[in-house]
Order: sequence, then structure tokens, then C-alpha cells
Amino acid sequence: MESTLPDAFRARFPLLARRVYVNSCSQGALSLDVEAALAAFTESWHEHGSPWDQWVAEVERLRAVFAAAVGADLDEIAVMPSASAAIGAIATALAFDAARRQVVIGEFEFPTLAHIWLAQQRRGASIVWARAVDDTLTIDEYAARIDERTLVVPVTHVCFRNGYRLDVPRLAALCRERGAYMLLDDYQRTGTAPLNVHALGVDFMVTGTLKYLLGPSGVAFLYVRRALVERLEPLVTGWFGRADPFAFALQPLDWSSSARRFESGTPPVPNVYAATAGIALLQSVGFDAVERQVSRLVSRFVDGALARGFDVATPADPVRRGPLAVVRATDAAELVRRLAARGVIASARGTGLRASFHAYNNDADVDVILDALDAEATLVRRA
Repeated sequence: MESTLPDAFRARFPLLARRVYVNSCSQGALSLDVEAALAAFTESWHEHGSPWDQWVAEVERLRAVFAAAVGADLDEIAVMPSASAAIGAIATALAFDAARRQVVIGEFEFPTLAHIWLAQQRRGASIVWARAVDDTLTIDEYAARIDERTLVVPVTHVCFRNGYRLDVPRLAALCRERGAYMLLDDYQRTGTAPLNVHALGVDFMVTGTLKYLLGPSGVAFLYVRRALVERLEPLVTGWFGRADPFAFALQPLDWSSSARRFESGTPPVPNVYAATAGIALLQSVGFDAVERQVSRLVSRFVDGALARGFDVATPADPVRRGPLAVVRATDAAELVRRLAARGVIASARGTGLRASFHAYNNDADVDVILDALDAEATLVRRA
């Protein structure tokens, strides 16, 4: 069945009139709405010079919009400059003691998530790896390693390299049962499906706006379960982490009672304007509709690739895959270049060509990609 989303939604993205864009897991396509929001920020700067009351109000508006979108309470959300900063804030707020010092990390993580926890070894962290087998990382693999010594389990919801989707509620329940925290990296999925952090049962979640939330770089979010907020104090802080930033007090180091305590410096206001517009655009069509469209397109692409005998790294089971799919290549970088010459914008990850779909894509986009892979079949691996 073709998309039930209004044509007006796709029309908000001028690039799609000229290119087949399936690179949303790297950067969402630019919409007219986000472009207008950036212009609104520029106009406010021109008109008022330094309207910081207005700009800080925009930060709070974004916080509220995002909290509502993911089922969080307002005081559980920190607005951060990047996922790296968000993960680092949590990592430095945790104490690695003799009783609990292990960090169980899976092999499907984005590099920054692993790097931050590896750096904590200087503070006493002990790293334990959950190994992937045949493009799969099972809950059983985690269960064999999470025990009474485990402090935190950072995991990605969807693997950026192959699209494998983890059973997050099941792993969160396992972590709770064994007394470990769980930190979810949802960057590779947020914006493509409904999300409720309370229902998932995670302790922390990080994500950002430049991918499927259709915004720019420079804005990320940190969710901290309310019961944990006031127990944690990050080692990297700044004036926006204080109880009242605009008191401009040198002392004391008073922490915000909300997740704002994990924020540090001046917020990236232009990006905030754009980020709010991106989320609002998605909300205008609804995350349920977005999920149906994305899931259908991924299935169409995977089924088409398999029917051609291509080597697909993404799980065949729709339950275990996210909004992207990967076909293995003999030279992924060259295949991406050749597809770009045919008007298809995708990306190379490892040995694979990655096609990441959003609700602005349609069946014709999928068919164009498959036709392009047929034309460049010498660069595509066979199963």
C-alpha cells in the first residue's frame, strides 16, 4: 500500500524534488519549516540585538516539546549540545567503586558511546564486552555478563552499521532485576516511531536532532529518570547547571533540582529554533503514521534486495530492525559515489551501503535505489 501521509508533507523538503534521499541516519533532509525557523532566529537577532529572555524561553519550549514527544516529565530532560556531552555527563556522575564498577558494552554501539566509557577506566571502571554473532546481539549475550558487579549497561536501540534493533524493554527489565543502570542511545531511531521512555523502563536516554528529528547538529537531549536526578552530579558543569543561572553567583555550587543540572554552558540558540521546528513537523503527521511508512519502506527495500540475491546485513525479521537497511558491497565507498551520480544519496558504513528511510520517502524512492543497485551490481555482494 502506498503512503497515507499527505503529499504536502513530502513537499516540505525541496531536496526530494531533485534527489532520492536515503541518508536520514546521517542527517535529516532540510525542510522549509526548519529553514524558516533559522530565519526567525536571525530576524530576532537583527531586530532586538540580544533578546536573551526570548531565546532562553525558546530553549524551554524545546524542552517541553521533546519531553511530551518521548513521554517524559519536563524536569527529566536536559538540552545538550551533543550525545557525547550527554553520555559524558552521566559517565562522570557515576562512582565506580569496589562493589559495582563494571560497564557492559555491546559491539553494536556508535564509537562515541564506547569511547566515553573506556575513558572512565581511569576512574575505576571495568569494561566487559557483549559480543555480536552473525549481525545479531542477543539479550542472552548481555544476560551472561550482567551481574552484581555491573554498574551500568549502555546500549544502542538500533545499530548504525546494520539496522539491528535491540529488545530494549527486555534488557531494561534484566538490568533492573540485577541492580544495574541502563543507558539507551536512541539516536538511530528517535523520530521514526512513537517513544515512551517511562514505558521502556530505561534509567537514562540520549538522542539528538540532526537525524530523524529533522533538525540541525548542535542539539541533543538527555533523559534522566526522576528518582535518579538529584543523586547525580557530573564532573563537567557550567552556569546553566545551577539552580538559578542568571544569579551569576560564583558560589556555592548549587545544582538544579531537575535534569538541567547536567547542562553546562550557553545553549545553542539558533539550533534550538530549528530543532523545535523539526519535531513540530513530525508531530503534525504523527509518529504512528511515520512508523508505518518507515517500516513499510524498509520492508520493501529488504525484500527487494533479498529477491535479487544481494547480501543483506539487516535482520529479515521486521521486529528486529530499525529505520535503516544495509546491503554488503565489494567497495561500499565507491558504490555510494556511483549511486550519488545517479541521484541517490546514501552512505557507506563498513563494508555495506546503508539506506536509511524516513516518512518523506516513498515507494518510488525504494524502486529507484533497487534499480541503481541492479545497474551497479558488480559492486554488490551476493548472498
